[in-house]
Amino acid sequence: MNIRIGFGYDVHQLVPNRKLVIGGIEIEHNKGTLGHSDGDALIHAICDALLGALALRDIGYHFPDTSSEYKDIDSKILLKRTCKLINDKGWEPGNIDVTVCLEKPKLNSHISKMQKTLASILAIMPDQLSIKATTNEKMGFVGQENGIAVYAVCTVLRSP
Repeated sequence: MNIRIGFGYDVHQLVPNRKLVIGGIEIEHNKGTLGHSDGDALIHAICDALLGALALRDIGYHFPDTSSEYKDIDSKILLKRTCKLINDKGWEPGNIDVTVCLEKPKLNSHISKMQKTLASILAIMPDQLSIKATTNEKMGFVGQENGIAVYAVCTVLRSP
């Protein structure tokens, strides 16, 4: 088999006095994500999708929130390390499709920068990374602006 599919999901609470980092970039907002790392739910969902495609468990297994090594770490570093894990197994990212569920702030103007930032780390072209944003129509923890949820699906391809 030369192609595999993975799925990832991540959520983080939104709280005052934290940076809001999504897709490897900081976005101005009155709330940020609560997490052991920088709380970048988009990157975390991608990591889980990539790891899941190869049955390598999840991001928490490889980068536990009980370790001081990962306290406030930039999630781009975790993505880079995740890519190394899959590359070491003889695989590379194919395409990635992400949906970010967030009531505010609106992300449309940031998506291109996110794609370029993450594609560089993933060693793929920006058009291999789809990032979409939606609201939760004011329902649930996302709709009440208490959190962010991100879904990611990916393919991985056997390295040539």
